[in-house]
Amino acid sequence: MRRLIALLCVSSALQVGARTIWAEEGGPAGNLVLEELARVAEPTDIRHAGDSRLFVVSQLGQIWIVRDRQTTAAVAPTPFLDLGDRVAHGPEQGLLSLAFHPAYAANGRFFVTYTRADGSSVISRFSVDPADADRGDPTSEKILLVVPQRGPNHNVNQLRFGPNGYLFVAVGDGALEAEPPCTAQQGDVLLGKILRLDVDVDEEPYYDVPGDNPYTGDDAARDEIWAWGLRNPWRLTFDRETGDLFIADPGRQGMSAFEEINIEPAGGPGGRNYGWKVMEGTRCRGIVEGCDVPVPPCDDPRYTPPAIQYPHDSPARCAVIGGAVYRGSALPQLTGAYVFGDFCGQLWTAWRRDDGWRLEAMTPNLFGVTTFGEDVDGEIFVGTHEGRIYRLADAVLDPTCEPDEFALCLSGSRFRAEVTWRTRQGAEGPGTAIPLGADGGWFYFFRQSNPEVFVKVLDACSGPSHRFWVFAGGMTDLAVTLTVTDTRTGEVQVYENPLGTSFLTVRDTRAFETCP
Repeated sequence: MRRLIALLCVSSALQVGARTIWAEEGGPAGNLVLEELARVAEPTDIRHAGDSRLFVVSQLGQIWIVRDRQTTAAVAPTPFLDLGDRVAHGPEQGLLSLAFHPAYAANGRFFVTYTRADGSSVISRFSVDPADADRGDPTSEKILLVVPQRGPNHNVNQLRFGPNGYLFVAVGDGALEAEPPCTAQQGDVLLGKILRLDVDVDEEPYYDVPGDNPYTGDDAARDEIWAWGLRNPWRLTFDRETGDLFIADPGRQGMSAFEEINIEPAGGPGGRNYGWKVMEGTRCRGIVEGCDVPVPPCDDPRYTPPAIQYPHDSPARCAVIGGAVYRGSALPQLTGAYVFGDFCGQLWTAWRRDDGWRLEAMTPNLFGVTTFGEDVDGEIFVGTHEGRIYRLADAVLDPTCEPDEFALCLSGSRFRAEVTWRTRQGAEGPGTAIPLGADGGWFYFFRQSNPEVFVKVLDACSGPSHRFWVFAGGMTDLAVTLTVTDTRTGEVQVYENPLGTSFLTVRDTRAFETCP
């Protein structure tokens, strides 16, 4: 059975075999789950190339193809690209992102960012093997940029193409010290920034600066910079319908820290300063230690506040992991929601409203989320540090009880109750069912006016036993067998009453361990 991990936050829950489904009562997202699709070691990015394949980036230095998205035996036996010989692997180092050129089908070009042996971040272009569409050519590397790093964390970590065909590059602030550096506020370095590059260039350095970049020609800032004031923008995405840019930026450790999502509307001029390290979300840190250039004070209008933020007020919140805006067709109830998570387990949806964004916490049960991605159809996938790739899907429940004259369908048609009887003379048969309500009913054997066995199945998941309960009473001394089946798990409970004995009351308050 496919492993399903609960997605949405809720007030009620039920477990279905190996599956746990959390449902938000009345919420727009309804019942959603994460279905395990494949396993790839230490996934850092999930991309598509304009076709049905998924490409999963491993921090270890490989890119793997997941070809058949309907099965769990889906990872190709050999990688699409193996850069293990040139990638330095560490807690935040390695092969970190992949972006296919918008014209990949015609030019076969794709771009990656990785950490090399000296700790620098490399942004490179590669080409697909012209003889094999499932193999990238490791000898085709063209290095666009090498970004020197201060330490082994907060490096260049993601590449994404925007609606205009330019390549956006997320660069962390290179922080290693206890108090982070001020690189995000310094225009002469690329750290702590979003860069925007024109990569349709065939001569070194294989990129150009778009003429409308906000700092083109400004001696105080690098021409490549699109936005700045970021700590470690981990996972950025463009809404494929609106073109809006979503930038997730983790906060510092500690209960006073904030995680933030910055959103740039499509068509903007760039040049936004998101405030780090003076600001963290809307919280004033006011620390300018290490800033070799003048920086605006807290709450200065030159800083752009986040569109969404949340505090570290739960153990499940420690580092935001940027997601994707849902634009697929399989989950219409989720259309327009920004789905993202936290490495420590919290999952979220954010919904755009007239007065801003409404943030909905999900069930904190998916520890180690490292990345999100979309397939060509706009469906969302999630990767975890332990190497599991999940697909966001509807909670498709197992078949429910189908009523007939010899069975009661109880507790929302989940449980099927049946009774058989046997007389001293050896006659036997099924009891005839008479439903009384959603959780109870009775059976008669010979005459409808003569109730012989009453049955109830109660949802006691919120009670002390945290299970479904079975109760039964009877007015007969025939041999009776009561069978109750959980149609979603296949679990069966059988209760026997001996011939010649008054019906023994059933009070099974631990009947079905199907609650979460």
